[in-house]
Amino acid sequence: MVLYPETGMTAALWLQRQYQQPFTRVVPIGVNATQDFVQEVAAPMPLQIICEMMGIPAVDEPQILAWTNTILGVGDPEYTSTFDDLFAAGMGLFQYAQALGEDRLAHPADDLTSVMMHADVDGERMSSQEFGSFFILLVVAGNETTRTAISHGMRLLTQHPDQRNLWWNNWDLHTRTAVDEIVRYATPVVHFRRTATADTVVGGQKIEAGQKLVMWYNSANRDESVYDRPNEFDITRSLQPAQVGFGAGGPHFCLGANLARREIAVMFDELRRRMPTIEVTSEPDYLQSSFINGIKRMQCSW
Repeated sequence: MVLYPETGMTAALWLQRQYQQPFTRVVPIGVNATQDFVQEVAAPMPLQIICEMMGIPAVDEPQILAWTNTILGVGDPEYTSTFDDLFAAGMGLFQYAQALGEDRLAHPADDLTSVMMHADVDGERMSSQEFGSFFILLVVAGNETTRTAISHGMRLLTQHPDQRNLWWNNWDLHTRTAVDEIVRYATPVVHFRRTATADTVVGGQKIEAGQKLVMWYNSANRDESVYDRPNEFDITRSLQPAQVGFGAGGPHFCLGANLARREIAVMFDELRRRMPTIEVTSEPDYLQSSFINGIKRMQCSW
């Protein structure tokens, strides 16, 4: 896949170069440094990737981050204390997206926003309002969940040095399974709700068409009837049966699953190369949420 045809860079190479930039700010602090892993490492990088792909200027990234934190921080008073806060963040992000879409419609650039605004499907184009709604989903989901997986991954590798050494010492062999195991074990998105479209039976429970259901991804990813030793962190765990951290297939499967996998892999590749001794040195400050298994702050040292 060539992301930027004029440069000939593949998506993998582009991501590698994008992730190198923030490390140049963090790593020069020196040996035996201590930093907030979430704020300095895990949070900025997925956000920068999404913003770069969508054509969002770097100067606007802090505002995008603040809006996404508010939208997914419902229930945590640090981010959202009232419905008005949530509404303001949603409207702010929506209006920003509309303006961006309208600008790219008039002035195309080399970014996904331009591609989407000029795409023609059966004679129809996406309106700026439709783009605004899609933008919220793409930016919020593409930022927070990858940040959460990376944060939990760093903590898991600190807690399980044998798994860390196994991965670090045979990177190419274990990366694919290690990334999926981090997502399975961490399960960044806790649940989603769906509506049954037909009468059925799941696990012996009768479900009628029209009933509202909650899918607990964290429970599914620890199902002892599906996974051997489900509560153990094992980077060599087989990819089948598949973890459901990105959904369980079908039209609702995560659109950015492969991008998220690549980002997690590139992140830990940079960490092992630049800060091979990095480890978590504090208990995580968890997001107060029943929806996102987030970590707000977590100290690390190297």
